[in-house]
Amino acid sequence: MASIEGVFADKAPKPLPQFSQAVKYNGLVYCSGNIGLDPITQTLVEGTITDRARQALKNLSAILEEAGSSLNKIIKVNIFLTSMADFAAVNEAYDEVITTQPKPCRTCVAVHQLPFMTDVEIECTAVVD
Repeated sequence: MASIEGVFADKAPKPLPQFSQAVKYNGLVYCSGNIGLDPITQTLVEGTITDRARQALKNLSAILEEAGSSLNKIIKVNIFLTSMADFAAVNEAYDEVITTQPKPCRTCVAVHQLPFMTDVEIECTAVVD
């Protein structure tokens, strides 16, 4: 049986003690949800939801690289928004970063609240080399 391995990337925000940035298991890496936190200041990036989505994807990229994967190997994405009115603005950042074909499977849902009062959170699963 394959073992479960935790992943920690210095170039991404530190996780809360209740979870890992990601775990690797059986050729896949499962990334926890990421918000638009700057990994140096540990605060939300200022600007628009598009800016925070870009930062969340940048954080995921750092975690995936540490795990031996990349944004190009994502197979499933889950996006959480506090307002579906922001769907197009988040898609702007997503389309800049996720350019592979076929596109990953994706779910986007609206939720009541997100950690640290942000407006977008993104998690993903990817293949590990």
